[in-house]
Amino acid sequence: MTITSETLIKLSQNLNKIIVGQPLVIKQLLVAFLSGGHIILEGVPGTGKTLLVKVLSKLIKAEFKRVQLTPDILPSDILGTNIFDLSSRTFTLQKGPIFTEILLADEINRTPPKTQSALLEAMEEQQVTLDGETLVLSPLFWVAATQNPLEFEGTYPLPEAQLDRFLFKLILDYPSLEASKQMLLNFQEGFKGKKIDLEQLEPIATVADILQARQQIQSIKVDDKIIDYILNLVEKTRQHPDLELGVSPRATVAWLQTSKAQAWFSQRDYVTPDDVKNIASPLLRHRLILKPESQLDGIKIDTVITSLLKQVPVPR
Repeated sequence: MTITSETLIKLSQNLNKIIVGQPLVIKQLLVAFLSGGHIILEGVPGTGKTLLVKVLSKLIKAEFKRVQLTPDILPSDILGTNIFDLSSRTFTLQKGPIFTEILLADEINRTPPKTQSALLEAMEEQQVTLDGETLVLSPLFWVAATQNPLEFEGTYPLPEAQLDRFLFKLILDYPSLEASKQMLLNFQEGFKGKKIDLEQLEPIATVADILQARQQIQSIKVDDKIIDYILNLVEKTRQHPDLELGVSPRATVAWLQTSKAQAWFSQRDYVTPDDVKNIASPLLRHRLILKPESQLDGIKIDTVITSLLKQVPVPR
């Protein structure tokens, strides 16, 4: 059976029932998921970052593993290692949590760069090299890394090279007063004062459905004017007076891919300029680097992105 965008819309609706007040973040997360790109979820503790990824894995019956990253964790704690068996006098591979379909790297900015970099090959090549042996990961393999804001104590900012490997950076802010009330009502009435039982969630789709949807997205039509529009936006980031670092070629390709996923999610077989604009903020906010003087002036990256979208003419 061919998966349709209605299935993903239903998936979104179910996520919104549990993670209340974050509809835009949930839609952007699913766009990244359909594009096959990894994400960073940033927000203060307790905003539902971990729960969001766990619920998604349950709704598509995907294998899920979580690794809590701390300052003393080693790369082998994520990738695995060969352990010598005294009885058989042979080495046995003890696989780490990276061998899964959905990996939650919790608080990635609380672990040092050496351990952060353990994820690089897996995220880029969908494989892991251990003691010279290359091991292929699941076709679905997807990383969701959570982090607390960098002004919190005990954090290690991710280097630009690693940030560029994350497709989106999504910000989970505090829910509105109305959403907070709905959350408490759900807790009081629906869950009877208990934790959400994830095992009772009914799956909406399967891993095979998601892989099929990723293939369907490739057939979304993109007019030459849309491609030129993306390229003009990219060029503008490289010339912007407030920016020290613009959009990379990897991010340029990602912008086209996520625009196609956005169109598919919106039940269209072609990309519009709005598709390109709607994913600009999550795609760019962790890639663009402000000049030091712009930071001192209090300029925010999201403000720069908004101004960029206004400066480039929209194709008709």
